[in-house]
Amino acid sequence: MPDSPAAPPVLVERVDHVCVLTINRPEARNAINGAVTDALGQALAEADADPEIRAIILTGAGDKSFCAGADLKALSHGENIGPSDPEHGKWGFAGVVSHPVSTPVIAAVNGTALGGGTELVLAADLAVAAKSASFGLPEVKRGLFAAAGGAFRIVDAVPKKIGMELLLTGRPITPEQALGYGLINQVVPDDQLRTAALDLAREIASNAPLAVQASKRLAQRIVDDAVAGDAEQWAANTRELGVVFTSEDAIEGPLAFTQKRAPVWKAR
Repeated sequence: MPDSPAAPPVLVERVDHVCVLTINRPEARNAINGAVTDALGQALAEADADPEIRAIILTGAGDKSFCAGADLKALSHGENIGPSDPEHGKWGFAGVVSHPVSTPVIAAVNGTALGGGTELVLAADLAVAAKSASFGLPEVKRGLFAAAGGAFRIVDAVPKKIGMELLLTGRPITPEQALGYGLINQVVPDDQLRTAALDLAREIASNAPLAVQASKRLAQRIVDDAVAGDAEQWAANTRELGVVFTSEDAIEGPLAFTQKRAPVWKAR
């Protein structure tokens, strides 16, 4: 079973010049804990450093959820879900969201991708989704905000007013809507997701690797292993996180959710 010593938190598979990284916690809807963060961040770095890997696919195990975001059970127990190595702290949520690499990354979205799941999609360069997928940033419904890059990336990924609507309502959207907004590249039947993602990855991998990597770095403003201009956004994100995530409302939101009642907000 996932989370046992015999089943790593992240599966790493090589298919020709493509590396497939699979979050391997289907029983927890592929929620991110510390073990996943460490393994996924390291696997991403190793794939990017391998000259034979020309495209990376990120997906989740099973068919129910791509990624349910942060592991709230782990957080409630006081566990650290960030990188355990201080040197890797800059990699951020899941070891991915502030970990720019030169190799193109494709998100293969198999099921729900709400909250942190959508933020992983936003961190990827391309995305293919199964028809059963769903997307959204529902954090405001829980007294929180999309603190893994979603709050500032969504308005760049889709038309600004659509992005603001997603952020401020917390409303989920279908893969067809996500496609129409430009959040993803394709919607395919569930049983064709892996094939579609691999086809796209192989098409990228057939091109000149150095040219592809340079194209990505320029398009994504990656300079010296960092995204130009992102430092200020992450700093602002950290300041807001310190206020919002320690508020009474941040306690009330998850509590109301678990008690299956409407939250009572106090704006404090």
